[in-house]
Amino acid sequence: MSGMTIRFSSRMVGSCSALCVVGALALVPGPAVARTGVDPAAPKPTALQPPPLYRSGTQVRPRAGAPEVPNVSALSWLVADAGTGDVLASHDAHRPLPPASTLKTLFALTMLPTLPGGIRHTVAERELEGLGDGSSTVGVTEGQTYQVTDLWRGIFLHSGNDAVHVLASMNGGWDTTAHQMQAKARALGALDTHVVSPDGYDAPGQTSSAYDLAIFGRAGLNREDFARYCSTVDATFPGNGGAYEIQNTNRLLTGADGIAPYPGLIGVKNGYTSNAGNTLVAAARRGGRTLVVTVLNPQSGGGLAVYEEARSLLDWGFGAAGRVDPVGSLLSARTVAQAGPATPDAVMAQDGGGPGWPVTGAIAGAAAVGAGAVVLALRFKGGRSGRR
Repeated sequence: MSGMTIRFSSRMVGSCSALCVVGALALVPGPAVARTGVDPAAPKPTALQPPPLYRSGTQVRPRAGAPEVPNVSALSWLVADAGTGDVLASHDAHRPLPPASTLKTLFALTMLPTLPGGIRHTVAERELEGLGDGSSTVGVTEGQTYQVTDLWRGIFLHSGNDAVHVLASMNGGWDTTAHQMQAKARALGALDTHVVSPDGYDAPGQTSSAYDLAIFGRAGLNREDFARYCSTVDATFPGNGGAYEIQNTNRLLTGADGIAPYPGLIGVKNGYTSNAGNTLVAAARRGGRTLVVTVLNPQSGGGLAVYEEARSLLDWGFGAAGRVDPVGSLLSARTVAQAGPATPDAVMAQDGGGPGWPVTGAIAGAAAVGAGAVVLALRFKGGRSGRR
């Protein structure tokens, strides 16, 4: 059978090309086409905006009667409903910042399933190596045998980096733990977090965000062990000379240093480093409703301002119930698992929709319409000339 060549007339090629262009323009978002009778003085369409949680500045959608958002000096903050995941208000929610010891929330989410409290462990000297200068410690000593639950209390209450080092060693090492934490963050949809030092100690490139830390706090509250540890006010910790008392360093929980305890406070975790400043993930329950708040690096008011700013945001959040529309949503692990791997486009869609179609979607759509145009053109030509 001899080969067959299909030839298109220049008119046919032009028609097909035109249809392809029309298809592409129909699918790619763009400014509205001018129409006859449209007022030339009417405002021109504005550029598509990213969803609120990706915008700079304070984001809130108040209804009539909503209380005014408090004046907060933190570089970044967020208020969310822990039950629904709705973000009620935020300020630079996805700004990457050093998290300090609030990163221990991610450490706990990653390690609690594999290192439950009943395990007993005798600490080796090598497990305490590599502690950063000035690290907060709870007093873990080599040769001492601890229950893992003791080490968890040392982390949640006293932010003990020495306890983190021991648990990380039990888990397979520092780097292994950092990689697992990174994977856990991605599984939760927390894309702003880059883990270098599992204890939250300042390290080049280590970042998280108010949004991600709220995800970790919310996820932690869904675990009975996490919620129990983070809400514990004081405990005894084993020592060579006998057990001694340790107290939670979250002043909103304990009322220490002149900070009034917050009614209904659950926890979650505070932190400080010279690079991160003061950081806090706090959760409180009132009237059957739980809020989670993150506050990163207040710029005024001194070292205790992080607690007062969290207090004002919690008060606002409870007062704003039913009076604001959400500006976005915290992703859950289940949502991400159902949707597939977390990507920036996927997260932006969850936060209230991305800025128009993703480019890949627009191109694919245009290609599909273009291919359809070719088929129509071939049929049109075949209908006129007949088959051979």
